[in-house]
Amino acid sequence: MAPPLLTLQDISLTFGTAPLLAGAGIAVSAGDRVCLVGRNGSGKSTLLRIAAGLIQPDAGRRFAQPGATIRYLPQEPDFAGFATTLEYVEAGLPDAAASDHYRATYLLDQLGLTGHEDPARLSGGEARRTALARVLAPEPDILLLDEPTNHLDLPGIEWLEQELANLRSGIVVISHDRRLLERLSRSTVWLDRGVTRVLDQGFAQFEAWRDQVLEQEETDRHKLGRKIVMEEDWLRYGVTARRKRNQKRLGDLHALRKKHKEQRAAVGKVTLNAAEADLSGRLVAVAEGVTKAYGDRVVVRDFSTRIIRGDRVGIVGRNGAGKTTLLNLLTGKQTADSGEVKLGTNLFEVELDQRRETLDPALTLSQTLTGGAGDTVTVNGVNRHVVSYMKDFLFGPEQANTPVGVLSGGERGRLTLARAFATPSNLMVLDEPTNDLDLETLELLQERLAEYSGTVLLVSHDRDFLDRVVTSVIATEGDGRWIEYAGGYSDMLAQRGSARPAPEAVAPRARGTREVDPAPRQPNRKMSFKDKHALETLPGRITDMEKEIARLNRVLSDGDLYARQPAKFAEASKALEALHAELAKAEEQWLELEMMREALEAG
Repeated sequence: MAPPLLTLQDISLTFGTAPLLAGAGIAVSAGDRVCLVGRNGSGKSTLLRIAAGLIQPDAGRRFAQPGATIRYLPQEPDFAGFATTLEYVEAGLPDAAASDHYRATYLLDQLGLTGHEDPARLSGGEARRTALARVLAPEPDILLLDEPTNHLDLPGIEWLEQELANLRSGIVVISHDRRLLERLSRSTVWLDRGVTRVLDQGFAQFEAWRDQVLEQEETDRHKLGRKIVMEEDWLRYGVTARRKRNQKRLGDLHALRKKHKEQRAAVGKVTLNAAEADLSGRLVAVAEGVTKAYGDRVVVRDFSTRIIRGDRVGIVGRNGAGKTTLLNLLTGKQTADSGEVKLGTNLFEVELDQRRETLDPALTLSQTLTGGAGDTVTVNGVNRHVVSYMKDFLFGPEQANTPVGVLSGGERGRLTLARAFATPSNLMVLDEPTNDLDLETLELLQERLAEYSGTVLLVSHDRDFLDRVVTSVIATEGDGRWIEYAGGYSDMLAQRGSARPAPEAVAPRARGTREVDPAPRQPNRKMSFKDKHALETLPGRITDMEKEIARLNRVLSDGDLYARQPAKFAEASKALEALHAELAKAEEQWLELEMMREALEAG
């Protein structure tokens, strides 16, 4: 086994009054593939910065082999003082040899950059690719990567996986991208409550091992508690404690109590419960031949789809392909140049943006969640104190008055989720929701989205998250063409096969066992009197049905109704089911007639 090139031993560090690291350690040899995992706020990034020599710990030892080249990728690189991206990358090279210059320009080209870009004007994805080129260029002995896939598109992530696989460097990586960790890692370091535990296997085996460790820990805590009870019973009813042997036993009891008190319990889990509004109509959105261009560049070309209540649709593609534009078209925030998008009825949308730009850095956590009014948050019709709700997202009571601007990326991500899930909705629009979230929070978010009765539109580069959440994927095929595939990201790759569909072909929509609704008919004759009458009267009928559905929901919300009047409960339930079916039929008829009318007027 090769000797370690970088070692951290018994690292301790305290911020404020609480210890962040307490005896943590890590060792990295040439060719190692280590993933560093743990909760947001557990100290992963801090430990990586100590490994890079950027932070001095309060105690412990850092040793790096003399002459070993170590490169560190921060989450937020500093481009100050550099005129071009090439200048920034070359500044990370050990010397100015021609081969090093070639390596720098090669990596920038592979990552879609020219080297002449102004670092001050880079997008998030361009900044991440530039920073990656800088740390990869010298082919270092040790590579320390903090969230390397943040802001990268899927082609960029796949390129990075291949590049890292070909390096001889020892690699330590922090990432929320499960697929990357599973493919790259050969050992796992778990940072938990200030200490590190090592699993000599890759991330694919980590979660089962972690659960076993926590289960054993809980068993040990229970045994310790029982022993304390037995000793206390002896102290109360046993032999007098004045003899020396009993004084020792009394001292042992005090030591047990101290151990139990100091034993740090596992950090709690995020509690996510979405506040849901009344059901939307069955049809959420219908797009017919939608095209959108910016100047001469067409980002969406002749795209059609139907989104039904309960669908979970993922949108994937390289950066700049038009994912956000397509999302905005489907939600009515942008207007198509040609074609049309019809939105369904009774939609209550909540949006989570990838840059967390809707968060005001000057407001406190409490003000952000309450809207600055009072100290309560209403979730699913229930008023909760803001501090209690904050605890569901792993914020301490002392953080209630903390400004948003000083929060870490992971904390801002959890705060955005907290605000989104407190807003009643039946349509959730998520733009890169996985950025900066830890793995446990990701797991819970996946579970809650699976339970969410509304519709989800999701833009993400996280392949594992897409596989676990979505029912279909809309993927770019180039030249503004988008095709929808049934299933998750892996299903999309399987359906594409070795040869992609022709850009001109528009794949029919498939949804597992559910039949696809046929496209609305486009008649070439005038509307009949019956059609005109239906078009005029259907909106009123739909409104009346929605009011009656709301009334029946109020009746059934009485928790004691079934016990008091089971016949009335059954009657109301049956009526509600029939009304939902009638409403869905009326909405489809109205959409079809409205499209017919607009097509006739346009023709």
